[in-house]
Formats: sequence, structure tokens, C-alpha cells
Amino acid sequence: MIQAKFSVEESQTHFLRDHKKYGFKDKSSMLRAAIDHYKIEIELERLKLSAVTYSSLYLKDNDLKDLTETALNGWPK
Repeated sequence: MIQAKFSVEESQTHFLRDHKKYGFKDKSSMLRAAIDHYKIEIELERLKLSAVTYSSLYLKDNDLKDLTETALNGWPK
């Protein structure tokens, strides 16, 4: 595992000190879990934004609607 040096606020240090209270074996595992959680959250937000963008484009593009309907023909409902 790679080690990294970084700075945190005092309140974050207090939170990390309570790692066992939250079920983590050490501060590093707690921080890794937080980074993984935040990464997933960011990816979900990007996915939602992408869905909204494509939905907006779809609503405005009749050719795309026709193409989608054609592709859906034959698929079970």
C-alpha cells in the first residue's frame, strides 16, 4: 500500500481518532473507506447529470426517438 502525507483540520483529526467507535481498525482504513464512499458519490452525480443531459437531448430529437422505438421493436415489454 502506498503511503501519503496530507493535512487535515483539527475537527477531522478528532473524528479520525474515534475510528474504533465507527468500526474501523485504524485511521487509515477509515480514511480509505471515506475516499471510496466519496468517489462513488461523485460518480453517481456524474451519472445523474449525464442522464439528465441525454434525456433532454432525447426529448428534443425526433430522429433519436424514432431510432429508439425501432430498436425496441421485438423486445419483450
